Amino acid sequence: MQIEDIRQRLRALGAKPVHVQRVLRDWVRLRAHDSGRRKSQDFLPLALRQELDRLDTELSTLTNMISSHPGVDGSARLLLGLRDGLTVETVLLPRDGVCISSQVGCAVGCQFCMTGREGLIRQVSSAEMVAQVVQARRLRKVKKVVFMGMGEPAHNLDNVLEAIDLLGSEGDIGHKSLVLSTVGDRRVFERLPNETVKPALALSLHTTKPALREQLLPRAPRLTPQELVDLGEHYARGSGYPIQYQWTLLDGVNDGQDELDGIVRLLKGKYALLNMIPYNTIPDLPFRRPSWDKARAIAAELHRQGILTKLRDSAGQDVDGGCGQLRARSAGAPSAHIVHLKRI
Repeated sequence: MQIEDIRQRLRALGAKPVHVQRVLRDWVRLRAHDSGRRKSQDFLPLALRQELDRLDTELSTLTNMISSHPGVDGSARLLLGLRDGLTVETVLLPRDGVCISSQVGCAVGCQFCMTGREGLIRQVSSAEMVAQVVQARRLRKVKKVVFMGMGEPAHNLDNVLEAIDLLGSEGDIGHKSLVLSTVGDRRVFERLPNETVKPALALSLHTTKPALREQLLPRAPRLTPQELVDLGEHYARGSGYPIQYQWTLLDGVNDGQDELDGIVRLLKGKYALLNMIPYNTIPDLPFRRPSWDKARAIAAELHRQGILTKLRDSAGQDVDGGCGQLRARSAGAPSAHIVHLKRI
């Protein structure tokens, strides 16, 4: 089910634009239809009122809670079931945020990611994305939505942008609090400037070396780190939102002085923030998490060089919550695919 399918169904029941807006707003904000000054029984067309209970049931069952795994950091990893029996991961973040999935699986194949090991299974619909936010709101307040869970949003862009539009118009989410995370796809930079709701961007950088980037992200678009930063800077200046560059710290892979020098070269003077996240170790993969002291020293060095850097811990470390791990444990993890990186 897509959001546009819901709109068409409402219009077929006699709903005018204001009625469609009201029903969608009630859904995404978890609000009763008879709340506010205008009661639904007086305001909505009769045919729509008669169908509301059925529609509400369908919307409420787009996802179902299979399990919840709270972390000591205030986060919680949720495993949600979809109607066809597949599952996605949604993460409740500290400070009123939620990270949602845009695909079941992922085709990019990032070598350090559990989700990428199983490939793409199917796209998540725009309504299923919004339903993840609604599910999170049943548990706590949500003021920020990050499209950074399972999947590559650029590979499901129409659905992602439809969900972003609803969340930014009827969902009570500020536009800069909607964050689209991507490995870098030219279609994102072409589409977003023309959208009514323009989200903030998080771009997966991970290395300043083109050859190493091709190894780590083997099926990502062939953008060099320099090209990615140039595209990001253009969007940042046009939208007024700084780009969040994502850097997963891999011990002995992308944490050397040569990479730090490259980061300074790429990002100094840019409208940008570097999120540095020590790797969440996955069994059977050759990557390792650097020590926290090492990560802290790296962030401090970048700060001294004039790069705004935030050292972040992946939410849910204590519950092995890296993207895809919860789903893999539930479904039975795929066989190990060991990657041997060339020294760059």
